[in-house]
Amino acid sequence: MNPSELMRAVVLFFSSLHWTDYVDVLVVAWVIYSLVALLSGTRAANLLKGLGIVFLLRIMTQKLSLYSLEWLMQAFMAVGILAVIIIFQPELRRALEQLGRGGLLRTKLPEQEISWLVKELHNALHRLARGRTGALIVIERQTGLRDLVESGITLDAQVSAELLLTVFAKLTPLHDGAVIIARNRIEAASCFLPLSQNYDIAHDFGTRHRAALGITEISDAVALVVSEETGLISWVEGGVIERNLPDDVLKERLTRLFAAEEYAFSSLAELKRSL
Repeated sequence: MNPSELMRAVVLFFSSLHWTDYVDVLVVAWVIYSLVALLSGTRAANLLKGLGIVFLLRIMTQKLSLYSLEWLMQAFMAVGILAVIIIFQPELRRALEQLGRGGLLRTKLPEQEISWLVKELHNALHRLARGRTGALIVIERQTGLRDLVESGITLDAQVSAELLLTVFAKLTPLHDGAVIIARNRIEAASCFLPLSQNYDIAHDFGTRHRAALGITEISDAVALVVSEETGLISWVEGGVIERNLPDDVLKERLTRLFAAEEYAFSSLAELKRSL
């Protein structure tokens, strides 16, 4: 087919389309984009990628007439879809809730807000360390932690050193568990986190450090730990813990962390409040 014939075929194809066909394509594209945006960075997203690979393998087995392998793939997909619904129910529920609230709007935090967050967190961590007050602060990134937020006491408050010091004060009702910061606000306190299953952890690590390692092993969150015994501040990311970070390094990492992330807001009102 020469270029002129190809051009005529393209023009003929588009001229045969009705306006409803364009709407249909746009709606499907929006649905696919919405699902990818909502599940991006979550544990469910990784499993869905695996299912996509299995689906492509099944198509290849059909084309190549590999009947035994095709039967195996078909059985696996039937069980796999059910497994996704059961195992990743919290992530799927969060995605549907966010979709219902229109949570696709994403934005970066302004520099003034980043400076405030870094100053308040840095101030709180050092005051907690000086007083040998144990603390565990988790900063949500792309992987949603909604199921863990729901295990604690909802606060939905602005990040401030005074509030964090009050939460972690000894003998207060909320001092046990973790504080989770999401979308530049303290979402909840006294949250229960999964403990690390790594058996090579140092024996001097307590429950807070094991919980910090556990949450960063299953998500991209960053955890900050203040040791009650030593007063040392630890940075935990990707299942790796760094203890006693220099002051300038801690500030630099916090600044880089909040500046790099894009935050999804559940409504225009929440976006307006953050700006």
